[in-house]
Amino acid sequence: MIGKYLLIIILFFSFCTQLFAQSTIQSKQYPQNYFRYPLDLPPSTAGSFGELRPNHFHSGLDFKTNSRTGYPVYAAFDGYVSRLRVEFGGFGNAIYITHPNGYTTVYGHIERFSPEMEKAVRAMQYQQQSFEVDFKLQPQQIAVCKDEVIAWSGNAGASEGPHLHFEIRDTQTEETINPQLFGLTIPDKIPPTIYAIGIYHLDGKPFSEKTSRQFLPVTGKAGNYHLTKPGIINLTGEIGFGITTNDMTSASPNHNGVYSIELKLDGKTVYTFAVERFAFDQTHAINAYIDYPEFLRARRWMQKCFILPGSKISLYPQSINRGIITFNDTELHQVEYIVKDVAGNTSTLNVKVRSALPANNLSVIKPASNLFRYDKINQFSNDKVKVIINPGNLYDDIDFTYSTLPKKPGSFSVIHCIHNRFTPIHDNYELWIKPDSTVGKFTDKAVIVNTDGLCEGGTYQDGYVKAQARNFGEFYIKIDTVPPVIVPLNIKNGVSLAKSRRISLRIGDHLSGVKTYTGKIDGKWVLMEWDYKSKILSYTFNADIAPGRHIFELAVSDNKDNISHYTAYFYR
Repeated sequence: MIGKYLLIIILFFSFCTQLFAQSTIQSKQYPQNYFRYPLDLPPSTAGSFGELRPNHFHSGLDFKTNSRTGYPVYAAFDGYVSRLRVEFGGFGNAIYITHPNGYTTVYGHIERFSPEMEKAVRAMQYQQQSFEVDFKLQPQQIAVCKDEVIAWSGNAGASEGPHLHFEIRDTQTEETINPQLFGLTIPDKIPPTIYAIGIYHLDGKPFSEKTSRQFLPVTGKAGNYHLTKPGIINLTGEIGFGITTNDMTSASPNHNGVYSIELKLDGKTVYTFAVERFAFDQTHAINAYIDYPEFLRARRWMQKCFILPGSKISLYPQSINRGIITFNDTELHQVEYIVKDVAGNTSTLNVKVRSALPANNLSVIKPASNLFRYDKINQFSNDKVKVIINPGNLYDDIDFTYSTLPKKPGSFSVIHCIHNRFTPIHDNYELWIKPDSTVGKFTDKAVIVNTDGLCEGGTYQDGYVKAQARNFGEFYIKIDTVPPVIVPLNIKNGVSLAKSRRISLRIGDHLSGVKTYTGKIDGKWVLMEWDYKSKILSYTFNADIAPGRHIFELAVSDNKDNISHYTAYFYR
């Protein structure tokens, strides 16, 4: 009898797995019932895989930890610790475990490592004399078993609150994969919400901030949506569509990303987007996926249902003509959006479109005066500036523009207006600016900054200051001769720290940014930990600091080698 019931249970779960697989768009099936959840808490997420974030797609699941730290984190399966990382921002503290089935799990923002890993991290920090370390381990160094406690959850790095960031990666390609496709599902019976659609009049032109666009609000519930103002939309020529949508689970009120978006024309799929897996060198292409100009102007997350020609990401499993639809036959057409979450809950929206013949008096498209091609190397130069953009850094062709603005007080060049901020860059491009004669002997201190006050760095070369700029915008040269700031918080000459757990200071730099910091007690290097959120640099006392009088020294340098020193004696 027990065997009969066991067989029924197995068949039930097999059916559910097949049903789940059929409800999602994916290129392959992933192992089920292999990995465990990394926490012994009811699974609830603050962030979903592939969720839209500024300048990147979210690369894992953010498991909630009841707004506090200190929960045990468990190894998802047997394997070995292949990498350990401590960084100022990012994940803060992270563990990478490689498993025998070809996948690697990642655990980020943890508060502290297991004792064995903590020992390895401390040894590397002292060996490299650096708080930030990132190193690989051999398979025989630290083996782990499924259910073993490997860490405790935290809020380290660039997190916005206590949680555990969890990833499953392909060990060979290092692509990150949606963990819910491995059976680590989140309770979810709620279909995605659709808020608006976008219509883009492309007409053979590259997509830009000048592209004619209109946004139509949407209403509905329980997965059935329609335009707030129903009616037939009259469209002519090459059209791209977009959508604003997000999702909730049954376990959390957080608004997360959807899993897939499908666009159909008269019942035929012309475009598909699905957050199954992606490579990290693709993640900045979120700015090609969204309406980037509209995001900058209105913070609207409009997801384009057409693909820019230079966008090379694996989140588009299928499209016809890059999702661009041509309306020119005078017929009535039905455009359908199908939006799903990873659990298969579905929302739909149907729009009727009346196609019209193109007008005979269409204006001739003027050739761009300075065309930059997305698939070519592009260069612009004059006697004051040079711009070099390598292939792969533009998502579409652009009509490159350049102008200047008057010099700002305290600057060493005019303001160079390099195209416009509404055109995203995938990685970076070379920007060379020639300083004026007043720079004098300070060429080694020169940096390129933008008018938002952000420093792009810079090195002096062949009469120019050269930097790798990450965005288009307005740039000029400044000189950084000011050393970093050190503000002691609990230390000064003669203070007793006998009852204190640590030495704390706040450090920062006004322009080029902090590059290095070195703390010493009685001439010996000590580990100083820098907190991303508070910007507090601290040393935690250990048994090596005996009672008595000691000398503390701190040196902080910026990226232009300006150095600040702080020294004080204290008592333990």
